Amino acid sequence: MPGPVALVGAGEFLPTMSEFDASLLAATGRTRPRVAILPTASYPDGELVFQRWAAMGVSHFAALGAEVEPVLVRDRAAADDPVASQAIGEADLVYLSGGKPAHLIEALAGTAVGQALGAAHDRGAALVGCSAGAMALASHAFDFRVKLMPFPLRWGDGLGFADGLSVVPHYDAWPEPFSALIAFQAPRGSVVLGIDEDTAVVGHEGGWQVHGASRVTVWRGRRRERFRAGEVFRV
Repeated sequence: MPGPVALVGAGEFLPTMSEFDASLLAATGRTRPRVAILPTASYPDGELVFQRWAAMGVSHFAALGAEVEPVLVRDRAAADDPVASQAIGEADLVYLSGGKPAHLIEALAGTAVGQALGAAHDRGAALVGCSAGAMALASHAFDFRVKLMPFPLRWGDGLGFADGLSVVPHYDAWPEPFSALIAFQAPRGSVVLGIDEDTAVVGHEGGWQVHGASRVTVWRGRRRERFRAGEVFRV
C-alpha cells in the first residue's frame, strides 16, 4: 500500500515541526526509521545553502531518533546516480526541502532518483515536502514569470504524488488577495491547498488531515474552505 504524503507550508527542520515530524517517524512502525534528506530544490541558491539544508535535516531527524542520510542530488545528472537512487529506495521517509520548485521537478522527473521515489512510496514510505518540496509533490506547480510583473503565472506538471492538487506554501505570509489570485489561475480541475507556515497536511487513502499551528485553505475554483489541526477533508 502506498505510504502517506505530507505537504508542509514552511518550517522544515525547525523545532516548531518536531512534534509533527516525530509522528511521521512513529507512523513508519520502525524503531529507528531510515530518513533520506533531499535538498535538491535549494541548489540554485548556491552550494553553501544546499549544504546547510542537508545538515539541518540530518541534525533535526537524528535528534528525533532516526537514521538519517543526506542525498546530495544537485541537478538532473546527479539524479541518475545509482548510489543516490539506492538511498532513496531504502528510506522509510524521504524529505524534500524548500527552494526552487521548478529546479526540483526538472531534476527528478524521469530520473533514477525520481523512479526510486515512486517505488519507495508504492511500498509504503512516507514522502514529505516543505514549501518548494510540497509544490513539487503535487500534480501541478506554479512559477513566477518575472520578478517585477509576476502575473500571469507559468504552470507546469509536478511529480504527481498528491494527485489533483496544487500547493501554495507560506499561505499566511502573503495578503490573501495575492494568494487567492494564484489559486484562481491554477489549471482547470485542480484543487489548490494554501498551507500556512508551521502547518502541514497529510494525505493517505484519499483523506487529508491538518497538523500544526495554523490552517489549510482549500480552493475549489472560487469556493474557499478552511481547516485546522485535526480536521479532515477529501479532494
